[in-house]
Amino acid sequence: MRIRPAAPAELPVLQDVERAAGAPFREFGMPEIADDEPPGLDVLERYREAGRCWVAVDGRDDPVAYLIGEPVDGALHVEQVSVHPRAARRGVGRALLSYAAGRAREEGLAALTLTTFADVPWNAPYYARLGFRVLAEPDLTPGLRAVRATEAAHGLDRWPRVCMRAPL
Repeated sequence: MRIRPAAPAELPVLQDVERAAGAPFREFGMPEIADDEPPGLDVLERYREAGRCWVAVDGRDDPVAYLIGEPVDGALHVEQVSVHPRAARRGVGRALLSYAAGRAREEGLAALTLTTFADVPWNAPYYARLGFRVLAEPDLTPGLRAVRATEAAHGLDRWPRVCMRAPL
């Protein structure tokens, strides 16, 4: 699996990957998450222009997964990582996170952070297996508190969510 920066023409494909990756949430009793629209093309382009939108590609060089992130309080905050179901359970998400960790180290960042659903098996339990740990509320940085406030305003707090951190 090769990982590289996303190309401008691929951004609509990333939206398709996001929609497909969201479908399993419907079966988990979270249809609102399954139906949530992916980041807009302008948002994806902003991450791409900043050099923080990476894709995992198949043998034809077509994206099957992506990760976007941005620095938040000395860490690279993983805003979104999505893997198309046809590429799931093959280490693609792990590879993207590892790639992002390498880029974060190059920038002098100390950790990866993310927010995720606490009780969804392919969310917090998965990240815990990859070395992320749940941050207690008092351990949240100002930037992570702002991320959580934005998520709450978007309605994501209908289900338990956690912030997680993996040191680099």
